[in-house]
Amino acid sequence: MSILSQLSVSSPVSYLAAFLVPALDAVLPVLPSETVVIALGVATAGRADPRIAVLVALAACGAFAGDNLCYFLGLRFGPFARRRLFSGQRGQRSLAWADQALQQFGARIIVVCRFIPGGRTAVTFTCGVLRYPWRRFAVATACAGVIWASYAFFLGRLGGKAFEDRPWLGFLLAFGVAVAVSAVVEILRRTRPWRVLRGLRGNRGRREDQDLPTR
Repeated sequence: MSILSQLSVSSPVSYLAAFLVPALDAVLPVLPSETVVIALGVATAGRADPRIAVLVALAACGAFAGDNLCYFLGLRFGPFARRRLFSGQRGQRSLAWADQALQQFGARIIVVCRFIPGGRTAVTFTCGVLRYPWRRFAVATACAGVIWASYAFFLGRLGGKAFEDRPWLGFLLAFGVAVAVSAVVEILRRTRPWRVLRGLRGNRGRREDQDLPTR
């Protein structure tokens, strides 16, 4: 927990970490972006320095930059990804389902998957592969970045405020809540897509019926 003592509104390391870790986490999911933002919240708990808003803004900008980097990687290497990752009938079905789901629930999927470990990278890269409209993607990732950064930072501040004398306990509390929220979102993700998939299949079946030639 010695890192908590190095993070403060007066430390340049805090500003670099606030932007760089969420940005690079999109292409390197092993980086603990949420952990770093929570730690920043704990380290600044109980203070009302206006520079705290800069840290939150940098974390949101870093998340936005990382999402868009992943999108453009998917756009650039889309043909290769289609051949290697989505080859075969099953891969094509998965890609077709993802395309329909994004068209119908695009912004919501992008925002929600921001809170699922690994989900951010998969969704943003797939958006690029499918050439999902960038303007809509940019708006969704901007909203997701602001929501995520504010949530993680102020979760850390609440934990740090609850344990001012023992900030490491505040960090553990905030981190535990974040893990629980991610678990709930993951459970909902595993149940909700089945209803969406059935709806998409139903719509596809109705369209196929409408396309059948009449005798």
